[in-house]
Amino acid sequence: MPSLINMVLLVGAYLLGSIPFGVVLTRLGGAGDLRQIGSGNIGATNVLRTGRKGLAAATLLLDGGKGAAAVLIANAVQPDIALWAGAAAFIGHLYPVWLKFNGGKGVATMLGVSLAIWWPAGLAFAAVWLAMLALTRRSSVGGLSGAIAAPIAAAAGGQYDAVLVMLIMTLFVVWKHRGNITRLLDGTEPRVGEG
Repeated sequence: MPSLINMVLLVGAYLLGSIPFGVVLTRLGGAGDLRQIGSGNIGATNVLRTGRKGLAAATLLLDGGKGAAAVLIANAVQPDIALWAGAAAFIGHLYPVWLKFNGGKGVATMLGVSLAIWWPAGLAFAAVWLAMLALTRRSSVGGLSGAIAAPIAAAAGGQYDAVLVMLIMTLFVVWKHRGNITRLLDGTEPRVGEG
């Protein structure tokens, strides 16, 4: 049976992950309700559609930071739960209680979790993400590619405990991008800076 401290850490990580920084920052910045803009998604790519690059960068950093923070806090208190605390924060971002469980796609939060779990996997995630984004100018391609790279890098580095958690997160990222994947196959997925 899970200990009380483990339950507190996991619930706390979920609640931390649930903070919708994109929604908060766009409202505070006077850009309106992010859910009524562009794709309606709460992540940095949609914040960029407001024309506020600073807010988009801040959203990216905070969404990644909350994933990393969940892992690091749990690691300091109860190291054996740190991987799952990262996963809980990631699930919080995807399904936040504050937004009726309608959240983001998880790319930045997974990046933060990956960096905190084992930084080389996070570095591989970031490098592949940026490379594919630069190559295709499609945010979805970059995010999906980076998410796939993380568990592969962890496996290659012998971080087998981390592989399962990263693989679960990757599958969720793919699921949340199913509409993007359909548009990519149809040739209708917009490039960064378009529609």
